[in-house]
Amino acid sequence: MTMDMYSWIDRVKYGEKKPMPILSYPAVQLLFITVKELVESSSYQALGMRLIADRYDMPAALSYMDLSVEAEAFGAHTVYGVDEVPTIIGRLIDDMDDAEKLQVPEVGAGRTGVCVDTIRKANKLINDRPVFGGCIGPFSLAGRLMNVNDIMVKCYSDPDAVHVVLKKASEFITKYIEAQKTAGANAVVMAEPLAGLLSPDLMSEFSSKYVRDIVEQVQDKHFIVIYHNCGSAINRLTDEILETGCIAYHFGESADMQLMLEKIPSNCLVMGNISPSAVFNSHSADDVRRAVTRLFDQTKGHDNFVLSSGCDLPPYTDMDNIDMFFKTARDYYYRQRLWDIIE
Repeated sequence: MTMDMYSWIDRVKYGEKKPMPILSYPAVQLLFITVKELVESSSYQALGMRLIADRYDMPAALSYMDLSVEAEAFGAHTVYGVDEVPTIIGRLIDDMDDAEKLQVPEVGAGRTGVCVDTIRKANKLINDRPVFGGCIGPFSLAGRLMNVNDIMVKCYSDPDAVHVVLKKASEFITKYIEAQKTAGANAVVMAEPLAGLLSPDLMSEFSSKYVRDIVEQVQDKHFIVIYHNCGSAINRLTDEILETGCIAYHFGESADMQLMLEKIPSNCLVMGNISPSAVFNSHSADDVRRAVTRLFDQTKGHDNFVLSSGCDLPPYTDMDNIDMFFKTARDYYYRQRLWDIIE
């Protein structure tokens, strides 16, 4: 479904307020299937997106944040658990020789074809809100190909090899996003968490530059890139984040949302950041209510703030806690509308 995404951003900011957590994997509870069955089937994924959309009133329908998909397409070793999101282990690239030999795969390799097909099928099921795809960021993909720990060292010891891998990673990510766009996605959520561990200078050199190149090729009036980063050093990287050229940002639980809202232009969406592990998945519904209320109090007065989770919710997150998240948001927004009327 083609949509003016700049107008969508304005509606999110100034229209009826709705939360938008990264909520997809709990669909396994509604489908009565395993995570492994979900990640291997575009039909299950699309149906799961529809069931989540039926249950929760969100501004968009989000697909699945799986940071193994693109690395698997390059040939990285992927481990599947029955009820765990797939993960990458080991390394595919050791040195410059390996980096130069690395072949950029075609979209469709590994499970990338499944994910693109998910977007196509989701568009048949969901027509009351935009459908968002997903992808990994270039530095986070390079980290999975070179090993997450090793790439942090190689940024100093072998930067040329890192840049070779980043160029190939960016080429593939661009093609992958374009395929999702062609399949009907209105946006992608690009997850670049590994860059949130870098220094500002290294983030500019090894991440933001490459993200911006991708954004300039794919983003337009009908398609936007939402930048996600849940790295622990994110509070000191706001300038570098803005270098990406995105117009929507999503932050993890480490982010100071007040700081982010003060530094990021008000024409951009800023989303976050209730902890999936410490709040959604570990506490009671009352704790969820208190955490959401505190975050609303901290972000009051910012029309561009969108309540969300800090990252994707685990598959077996207590649905009662998710329900309370949405109920607390509805109650807060209702009181705010009444307050605006009497004031």
